Amino acid sequence: MKVMALNSSPRVTGQSKTEMLLTSLVKGMRDAGAEVTVVNLRQKKVNRCLGCYTCWTKTPGVCVHKDDMALELYPQWLESDIAVYASPLYYYTFNAEMKAFMERTLPVLTPQLRNKGEVTSHDLRGGHPAVVSVSTAGFPEESVFDALSYWLKKLYGPVLLAEIYRPAGETLAYSSKKDDVLDAMEQAGRELITGKKVSQETMQRIKQPIADPAVIAAMANIAWQSLIDKKLAPAEADRQGKYAMRPDSIEVMMTMLAFAFDPRKIEGRKGTLQFNLSGARPGSFYLATDGVVCIPKQGQAVKADCTVNGPFEVWADIIEGKADGAKMMMEGRYKVEGDLSLIMCFGQS
Repeated sequence: MKVMALNSSPRVTGQSKTEMLLTSLVKGMRDAGAEVTVVNLRQKKVNRCLGCYTCWTKTPGVCVHKDDMALELYPQWLESDIAVYASPLYYYTFNAEMKAFMERTLPVLTPQLRNKGEVTSHDLRGGHPAVVSVSTAGFPEESVFDALSYWLKKLYGPVLLAEIYRPAGETLAYSSKKDDVLDAMEQAGRELITGKKVSQETMQRIKQPIADPAVIAAMANIAWQSLIDKKLAPAEADRQGKYAMRPDSIEVMMTMLAFAFDPRKIEGRKGTLQFNLSGARPGSFYLATDGVVCIPKQGQAVKADCTVNGPFEVWADIIEGKADGAKMMMEGRYKVEGDLSLIMCFGQS
């Protein structure tokens, strides 16, 4: 089976969350025996469709442009069994690079209008690959893909094999659940090649919640403000190693800890972790997990399974990466009472 995997993200490897998802999907497809060609559209010359209809009249099936699309990509697309369209969500649809590619596949259609019931359409000039769509967005709600999904169903109908959408994509890159999501993307690739569909179980793993939506929004705002304060674009911060953030308030700290909490380390059990902090920014908050997500709340919990007492500054150092959490606890820089497994759910802390 031949697969053409198109990546329209303008970002390079290591920055693109679309490419991160697509790479795992492609690996699964190759593991299942497919011949997959990955095309980064940012590296190709794909002119805009002129709307001249030369490909319908003067040179049927042949575009007037002589660019990478006409000479290389379109012929390859025609020969593919599956075309994977992977694009970041821009204004609730695919970005301009992917849209330009899709519009340039116009030669596959004939110009005559055909009425099929109450729907008017065009006949295919020849074959058309099956389609898989992949997209990621920063917003945490899956509904952010509704407009894209409606459009693709309208456009491709029965040849649309699967729609794979991952909300909170930017946040996913820093989440403890990233590896599981990417493993599920590999599984989706294998399933598409062997059965031409993605199972509900695999799709649920891909779309699994990675944090409470309010926590995701708060973390995003913290990250953006940090970049604004440093006058850096995200890629610059990555290159300079300045993405590490230091909490400057109880509210920011509890949000960052809630995001960093990994319920898998306690095998999905429920629990409540209370923090009572002293020092320059004293205050209390607790983290409550239902085994899937962790929700931060200010004040004292009615019942805490584990309680942490210590200075705000120590925990700020731990979060920023300046101090090792386990070492700080062993040295008595903060004290823990109760279920110690809860305090071990913060990576290195």
